[in-house]
Amino acid sequence: MKGRIAIIDDDVLVRQSLGDCMESAGYAVESFDSAEEFLASGSARKAACLILDIQLPGITGLELQERLAGADNRLPIVFVSARGTQANREKALSRGATGFLSKPFRRDDLVRLVEAATHP
Repeated sequence: MKGRIAIIDDDVLVRQSLGDCMESAGYAVESFDSAEEFLASGSARKAACLILDIQLPGITGLELQERLAGADNRLPIVFVSARGTQANREKALSRGATGFLSKPFRRDDLVRLVEAATHP
């Protein structure tokens, strides 16, 4: 295994698809339907990279990114979003996200970004 990838998306089908993609690329996967569930799990300390949706119920993807940075957690983050506005993209990247993909995207693009994040 190349490392553990945490996936947070409130859509179960998207989580499964992202998980299948990452497992086929050789990663172990943990999936969560909310930022709160992810934070409670302790996976922020174990994951090699986080694939994170922008629009989540409760704590949003951008809010989670801010919380992790505030806790001095430098977990690489690749954002994926159906609402990939330019403002969200700029905000995420300016705060240190490794990448930002708008749904739908090519699986190869996601794998490339995760590879870059986990093997800098």
